[in-house]
Amino acid sequence: MPVSLSIELDTRRLKKRTGAYPVKLLVVYDSAPQRYQTIYDLSNEDFKKLSAPRLNPELQKTRDNLKDMLRAAEIAAKEIQPFSFTEFEKYFVTSNPLFKPRKQKQQSAETGNGEFDFSPYEQKFPILKESHPKPDCISVVFIWYVKNLIKEGRIGSALNYQNTYFSLKKFRGNVQFIDVTPGYLRQYEKWMRDRDRSRSTVGINLRPLRSIYNLAIEEFSLIPRKNYPFGRRKYLIPTSKNIKKALSQDDISKIYYYQTDDVEYLQARDYWLFFFLANGMNPKDAALLRYRNIQGEFIVFERAKTQLTTRNDPKQITVYITEDIQVIIDRWGNKDKSPNNYIFPVLRLDMPPLEEHFSIKALIKFVNDRMGKICEELNIKKATTIFTRHTYSTFMKRSGASTEFIQEALGHADKSTTENYLDSFEKDVKKEFAGKLVSFKKANLPEKEEVEEPTIKVN
Repeated sequence: MPVSLSIELDTRRLKKRTGAYPVKLLVVYDSAPQRYQTIYDLSNEDFKKLSAPRLNPELQKTRDNLKDMLRAAEIAAKEIQPFSFTEFEKYFVTSNPLFKPRKQKQQSAETGNGEFDFSPYEQKFPILKESHPKPDCISVVFIWYVKNLIKEGRIGSALNYQNTYFSLKKFRGNVQFIDVTPGYLRQYEKWMRDRDRSRSTVGINLRPLRSIYNLAIEEFSLIPRKNYPFGRRKYLIPTSKNIKKALSQDDISKIYYYQTDDVEYLQARDYWLFFFLANGMNPKDAALLRYRNIQGEFIVFERAKTQLTTRNDPKQITVYITEDIQVIIDRWGNKDKSPNNYIFPVLRLDMPPLEEHFSIKALIKFVNDRMGKICEELNIKKATTIFTRHTYSTFMKRSGASTEFIQEALGHADKSTTENYLDSFEKDVKKEFAGKLVSFKKANLPEKEEVEEPTIKVN
């Protein structure tokens, strides 16, 4: 059955403040309509003008964008076989910058009776088979929360919480929440440090436990608030020093001009350069890019990391497609440039969340392993994928960009997060500016008078 798509003005919903109506994409399938609100609001008069041959620049741009979006929607609808609104929303509407954010329907692998099927996850998540010796054991809330993360497709977070649980279980077993005291936490930290674990690792493990303890209080009522073991005069989770991870301009130059006959090493280098040049893009965000994210001269996307936390105020990141970025896309991107297709051949359409997670992990490992060898050959410090984000922000800072500009480019909601990425200036730059501080000495130095050398008279 064919799918009908069109652009309409929803005159049922007048916005009194502006006197405009929302412009929507109308999709009709099997006689059932579904409307998706775009980012545009127009008056009845302006909407009728869209078919006119001449328009003012702003209205012309709106018409062009709506035409391109409708054409892309038609292509996407044809590719979805069999068609369903759920799949259309998932692969075309969600994260499309031309649509206003809408509450996503929970997508889950359900069994015949409507319950989520966790069986495909049991191999990677042995926590799902853990038992509860008592009703107030930490396993109760850990398993409940891990299951919710799996349902939401947040596999990385689910694995982190599982790692914390098994670390705590190895320390002192599946204890009750009443046993998690400041003394217990201090002893756990010592136990970890005795095994050569860093302060950073201790913090990574205990932050999930703190979240689980809060859930035990607020959602399960397993422990009273007065027993809360974290905070001042109780136990403070250790923090690690923010080690800067920015490369110098000379190091970047060596990587950029690196040449080899090994295709895999060239691909890894190009992926690394793409992450750096594309606003320090996270590898996961790069893997999730689709051709529909290319809007003219720019790539427009939302960070996967913040899609849940900034749903009401999504932070769109805009990347200008430089000549180098375009070369990398042309060289390694999928040749099928359908709007719904991924730009890079890392993920497949309809890939399960668990497989998607490990495919992205494989990409990071692929790039890091080969970049490690490249750096050895070039005699520079390591340049893993995490260095691209720090290096981009530092380059922008040294180029005179404001922290606010860098914050928007990175997609940070909090300015302090951006400041953590900004590396200190290199020593030669510090030396140059230190010299400028005393430049007044040369500028105001009085000219020396010529003095006649005394003649030594010898008798």
